Amino acid sequence: MKKLLSAILLMVIAGCSCDNREEIGRSIIASDSVLCVGDVVFRTGSGLTSHAVLMADPKGEYSHVGIVVDSCGELMIVHAVPGEPDYSGDPDRVKMDTPQRFFSREFASAGEVCRFQDSAVAHKAARIAVEVYHRRVLFDDAYNLDDTTKMYCTELVLYAFSRAGHPIENVGVHEYNLPLMPEEAVLPIDIYNTGEFLSIYKFNSKNN
Repeated sequence: MKKLLSAILLMVIAGCSCDNREEIGRSIIASDSVLCVGDVVFRTGSGLTSHAVLMADPKGEYSHVGIVVDSCGELMIVHAVPGEPDYSGDPDRVKMDTPQRFFSREFASAGEVCRFQDSAVAHKAARIAVEVYHRRVLFDDAYNLDDTTKMYCTELVLYAFSRAGHPIENVGVHEYNLPLMPEEAVLPIDIYNTGEFLSIYKFNSKNN
């Protein structure tokens, strides 16, 4: 019996290790990348909403943004995203994913990790983002910055830093008329261009 239990345990461990290796292998971010709590992470996606964002700003590199958080000692990424359900019937909402999943080839073709220089503010912003995740806040498909009962990706980042005591200033707003988007919204490039965050890593599916 002990041998049987040992064999089962080894199979479970091997299965978990294999799954983890496969997840890392499918990601465009290098496995040795060092992320910090409060980092703001950008990616270029391939979904319909991502295409709509890039159409709205052809000069913008990124279509989605999230924030790195500490979840029980493990670095995760909190982000508000549509069309990435964890299970059947899962609503569009604020999610918490591993960096490998956030930057998986399924969702990303390019990415960048940026860092806020005040680590205390960054850590507090990350804690705010975790609180939003635990409230199971739904995705804001109306893209309304004035209503924080629902949030879209850039709104979540702006909200987290504002609640952390450092509102991100000089944030641009894009105006456009696209089927999947409202008339006005803050895009990831609008946060990127504020100059508040220092670029740490930049990568894409071709070099990873």
